Amino acid sequence: MAAAIALSSRGRGRTAPNPNVGCVIVRDGRIVSRGWTQPGGRPHAEAMALAGVDATGADFFVTLEPCAHQSERGPACADLLAEAAPARIIVAATDPDPRTNGGGLARLRDAGIPVVTNILADEARRVMAGFFTRQSKGRPHVTLKLATSLDGQVALPDGSSQWITGPEARAHAHVERAMADMIVVGRGTVEADKPTLDVRVDGLEDRTPARAVLTRNFAKLQLQADKPVWQHLDSPDAIAGLEAVDHVLVEGGAGAAAAFLAAGLVDRLLLYRAPILIGSGLSALGDIGLAQLDDAHGQWRLMETRMLGKDRLEVYERA
Repeated sequence: MAAAIALSSRGRGRTAPNPNVGCVIVRDGRIVSRGWTQPGGRPHAEAMALAGVDATGADFFVTLEPCAHQSERGPACADLLAEAAPARIIVAATDPDPRTNGGGLARLRDAGIPVVTNILADEARRVMAGFFTRQSKGRPHVTLKLATSLDGQVALPDGSSQWITGPEARAHAHVERAMADMIVVGRGTVEADKPTLDVRVDGLEDRTPARAVLTRNFAKLQLQADKPVWQHLDSPDAIAGLEAVDHVLVEGGAGAAAAFLAAGLVDRLLLYRAPILIGSGLSALGDIGLAQLDDAHGQWRLMETRMLGKDRLEVYERA
């Protein structure tokens, strides 16, 4: 299942509104085929794994319950798997989409196929967080990226900020961009830095996501004609109305970051910390509406730490 989850991450940021599913077919302890959801949401992972493969008597490891609903874009995966006559179907997480929601598992069991569920379910949901957040909260999953000094600054007093972190941390941040459907920055960042927000990692250049600017005065925004096309968000809540966007990466600046935090819309936090002290400078965050210090505790759970060159990455999820 861990291999199927790793495959599902390949589709993250490219399959919305469909989930980025991974599938591995195993016979006699050996992988005979694999697949993951393709850009645009079709073909599904199971269809990719089954293409040209005799899966009779094999085990299927799938990160999400096979879909049970018919679509003009392709057959229901539960029917495809039933026709393949596998030995077992092993599923990580059940599908919350009301069109399936247990129906896929029931159809497989009705066909006499043994089904095992809840295998590495939390890990699978984490990789498919955009789909699950859209289903449960009606909005995309939001990751906030902050790159700071040890004392929480993002720039010198004059605004100089290149580069706080080293090349390894910046490369990791570009991979995170490649797994997002959209990057959001504030008006000040657009006007001061004129960012392209593209993905600059070999082999992932075509994974640059859509860009959006958070501002109530979009008409007054000074944009360069030859730079990226910007979508407009007048408030953090506007992400709920975005089409085919399930993973949002908020990259800055301090005002945009604070606005998403104050609205309670940040699900995941990437904190890149460089081993430097700046002192008086520009803070990573503006006012997030905190009334008292006690309210700050218990909001975040540390999920991962790693070193990226000389910089430390800490990954937090909303508790």
